[in-house]
Parts: sequence; C-alpha cells; structure tokens
Amino acid sequence: MLITVKGKQLDVGDALRGHIEQSLNQLVGKYFANPLEAQIVLSREAHLFRADVSVHVGRDILVQGHATGADAHLASDSAIEHVVKRVRRHKRRLRDHHRDREGNDQLRASLMAQAYVLAGPTDDQVEENGAPNGDDEVAQPMIIAEMTTEIASLSVSDAVMKLDLGDLPALLFRHASHGGLNLVYRRADGNIGWIDPQGNANGKHAN
Repeated sequence: MLITVKGKQLDVGDALRGHIEQSLNQLVGKYFANPLEAQIVLSREAHLFRADVSVHVGRDILVQGHATGADAHLASDSAIEHVVKRVRRHKRRLRDHHRDREGNDQLRASLMAQAYVLAGPTDDQVEENGAPNGDDEVAQPMIIAEMTTEIASLSVSDAVMKLDLGDLPALLFRHASHGGLNLVYRRADGNIGWIDPQGNANGKHAN
C-alpha cells in the first residue's frame, strides 16, 4: 500500500511517520490483502493536534476518518482506529459490493456531472432583505471552483455504506433498481435520511 504522511505547517518526524505507516499497514491489512493507497494529514487545531486519514481500500471505496488529540501520535492513532472501525462494520458488505461490481459493471454504469463550489456572501454584501448593497435583485452566487464528479449507481444500502465509510455529510447516487437520482444524508438526530423523488421509474424501492 502506498502511504503518504503530510503535515500542514507541522514537521512530521521519521519516528512518527514510521509509526503511522506501520499502524496503517497492520490494521488495514487485517481486512484487505491489497489496499491501494492511504494518506494522513496532520495539523494543529487550537491547542490540539488533528489527523485526517483517507484510505482507498479498493475500486470506488474510499474510507475516511479524523480525530484530535493532545499530541500527533494520539491523534493519528485515533483517526486510524476510526477508519478501521468503519471498515470492520462494513467488511461483509464490502466483499459483496466488489463481487456485484465485477459482475454488473454495465448494468450499474455511473453518470458524470459537473460539480461547483459556490462562495458564500459576506456580511457587507447582504442586507436584511437578502439583496446586495441595496439592489433589487439577490446576488447570484459566485463560482470559485469547478470540477467533474461521478454519480455512482448504487443500492440504497451501498449508498449508506459509502456515506459512512467516507464520513460524508451527503451522497447523491443513481438508484440501481430504477436509475433515478436519490440522496442519502446525515440528519441532525444522528440517523440517515433518504430522498427518493416522486416520478422515478415505476416508483420502485430496493435495498
């Protein structure tokens, strides 16, 4: 597994780098014989250290986790453990997902779409009525980044799995049974929300 350890305005010593690489290889290797790559980024967050871990364990499967700690060792160990817990929770479904993708790539083709990052309005641009600088029309959002993103074809259970593994706030996907666009997202109460718009083919639902 290719492992990259980076520090944001933080020096990562050889001892810590070696500890992280050994931990990732040992813990992730328990569940996957040939994980693709991993990256861990260490940074300072107020008086704590923060570690963000991303691991590609297979095709289309990205596992992410983060943690903070009193020192960089504790933060990285906790973040790696979060990743391992997510992998352990979904291990059987990950095996099923790989077999399903290998046998049904044509049936489960993805869509490509444009993704944009929009700049939020500043306090001095928006007044109480929502209009910028007294104009009658609300300001159009400014695009500050543009990229291409993939909208995968998934079952609802696979979409929830990818949401959890990737530690994502929301995931847009094509419902594998009818091809319509669906959304799963994290609710404020800790549960997962699922939106399946009316008008999708035949109104079918499948897990």
